Amino acid sequence: MMPFFSLVKRNTKLFFKDKGMFFTSLITPVILLVLYATFLAGVYRDSFASAIPEFLKIDGKLLDGAVSAQLISSLLAVSCVTVAFCSNLLMVQDKISGARQDLCVSPVRRSTLAAAYFVSSSLSTLIITFTALGVCLLYQLKKGWYFSGKDVAMLALDVFLLTLFGVALSSCVNFFLSTNGQGSAVGTIVSAGYGFVCGAYMPISSFAPGLQKVLSFLPGTYATSLIRNHAMRGVFAEMESIGFPDEAMKGIRDAFDCNLYFFEKSVSEGAMYAVLCGSITALLLIYIIFNIFSKES
Repeated sequence: MMPFFSLVKRNTKLFFKDKGMFFTSLITPVILLVLYATFLAGVYRDSFASAIPEFLKIDGKLLDGAVSAQLISSLLAVSCVTVAFCSNLLMVQDKISGARQDLCVSPVRRSTLAAAYFVSSSLSTLIITFTALGVCLLYQLKKGWYFSGKDVAMLALDVFLLTLFGVALSSCVNFFLSTNGQGSAVGTIVSAGYGFVCGAYMPISSFAPGLQKVLSFLPGTYATSLIRNHAMRGVFAEMESIGFPDEAMKGIRDAFDCNLYFFEKSVSEGAMYAVLCGSITALLLIYIIFNIFSKES
């Protein structure tokens, strides 16, 4: 086990030593929060207000709390995956520098090397995503706090699982990359497109029915819904306590993807967790298979 722990320590230290890669990963969630709050808060506010029936009234504080909860859920849903692709670039950089070849001809087993890359990338990404979670909670506290201790704990669990999903996915993709250009291209594509296909930027419910059915096969859709459910649960509970009828609450939950449907059938939170955990397991198996059949010596 000593070679494994040594490699994990080496990979983690190299990530934090690379100031460019580390600060890019760290400031990405903060930049997203600033951009969301500056440019999307008004859009989200109007969208949320339009989803509320005209005969129902909602005060400004509750509306601000709902909008900020939607903002932070979108940010966390995107950051857990995009940061993972950035932190996992060490795998590519080792190929470019020749360090990967040196490690492959050393007494270290290939399986140990692969596991060390995954674990160190997970640790690095978790540090950043949980820092982002802390910043998001402070932002929510300023805008309107409706969280319980359980909500915060469930959000932490969601961030942990989605981070593992992001690391597992990036491990499979980055395994085939061998240049900085390829790494940058993949990172750009993921950063630009993932937020749309997972429903973070725009709710899946606002898409065409055919596209909704396609996106219902993607695990990221369910991960985003889990984070949004737990971020907005307190807001919804407050709405119910002031007299919002069940039918109106269902419409609001549907509009913001807190209720998801797989071919018209409602998906429970338990099923969403099953999809997310199953996807992590499947991606890990694929990563293992890639390493088993790799031609690297």
